[in-house]
Amino acid sequence: MNSFTMPPAKIAGGPYVMGVLNVTPDSFSDGGLHEQAAAPHALAMLEAGADIIDIGGESTRPGAAPVEDGEEIARVVPVIAALRAATKAPISIDTMKPSVAMAALQAGASVWNDVAALQAPGALETAAALRRPVILMHMQGEPRTMQNEPRYQDVVAEVIAFLKQRVAAAEAKGLEDIWVDPGLGFGKTLEHNLALLNNTGRIAEETGRPVVIGASRKRFIAAIDERAKDAGNDRLGGSVAAALIAVQNGAAMVRVHDIAETVQALKVWRATLA
Repeated sequence: MNSFTMPPAKIAGGPYVMGVLNVTPDSFSDGGLHEQAAAPHALAMLEAGADIIDIGGESTRPGAAPVEDGEEIARVVPVIAALRAATKAPISIDTMKPSVAMAALQAGASVWNDVAALQAPGALETAAALRRPVILMHMQGEPRTMQNEPRYQDVVAEVIAFLKQRVAAAEAKGLEDIWVDPGLGFGKTLEHNLALLNNTGRIAEETGRPVVIGASRKRFIAAIDERAKDAGNDRLGGSVAAALIAVQNGAAMVRVHDIAETVQALKVWRATLA
């Protein structure tokens, strides 16, 4: 399989904007909404300014139950194939499973986004065989239990240490195009999330890798604003603010649901730097 390089970001100077496409019945903010119209929704996100579409077939919301490999493949591969037939834009597969990643990349995906940071059996070997960019994320615990009183002595230092270890493991298998994600909301309290958001630049510097931040519609926004109870309808302002803060602090990519609003905010911010 040929290697892949991300094209330049649509926003001059960056960052990259990753559009979230969940083809699951139970994702935390849009479960079931895009299963029947996934490819058109993805194309609309690209039109709105997304650089890459991240497709996931297994919910990783707190308390989520795992999905069998075959079911996850059946959810994502038809969408990836349909999207690839309609666009040359980069597509990432959001999965912890090597078999799903392999099927997705063979169907036309370009990037493997792994919330488990290639820790599953055979994941490193599969990534090495695929020779595509990978995104390695930090998660304390696993989705069913990760929000059960997460604790750290020093969340920023511990997340960086983990990401450095996973980058080294990937490099040892010959992988070169590696991004890191501190995993906001994945086994973190509000205070942990804010500390990581504020230290995005430190994470990039100490790991030596570009940082992806996914804060969109997450529960910590409701912990700041008690009116933001509904993930899909009440957290737009907080999501855009978090994306902007992440980029100002050094994020190279933001993973978001609301493309047009985020892109507009980032363009205005970029204009102030001219």
